[in-house]
Amino acid sequence: MRKVVIDTNVVFSALLSESSQIREMLSREDIYFCAPNYLMVEVFKHKERIVEKSNVTEEIIYELLGEIMLEIDFINEDAITIRNYMRAFQLCKDVDENDTPFLALALEFDAEFWTRDKALKIGLEHKGFNNFFDENILT
Repeated sequence: MRKVVIDTNVVFSALLSESSQIREMLSREDIYFCAPNYLMVEVFKHKERIVEKSNVTEEIIYELLGEIMLEIDFINEDAITIRNYMRAFQLCKDVDENDTPFLALALEFDAEFWTRDKALKIGLEHKGFNNFFDENILT
């Protein structure tokens, strides 16, 4: 089974998009989706902006978020070794340090990393990381 660590911006896209393509992808049973608990912190940190940018009510956003969260296995950051966390930090430090827990989890699980942040992908590729999930090959 494919293992995929999902970045917060993918969840944001799933919440903001009228299309359910990402939500359908998350419901695939042949892919194991996971994220560090930190994803929930980021979602709630930006919830007002999400509601503001969406074309739906706050209640619908929370309903969609609940459906999305059921498809993701949340992993406590304590499950990540210091070695992988430090390696992820070195890869993310000049790109986006906030993505360190996501990349560390991907390294820990030898999983693909699903992000829609082009600058992050380019920055990580320049540093030698290229194990990204390509959502387009499965659609």
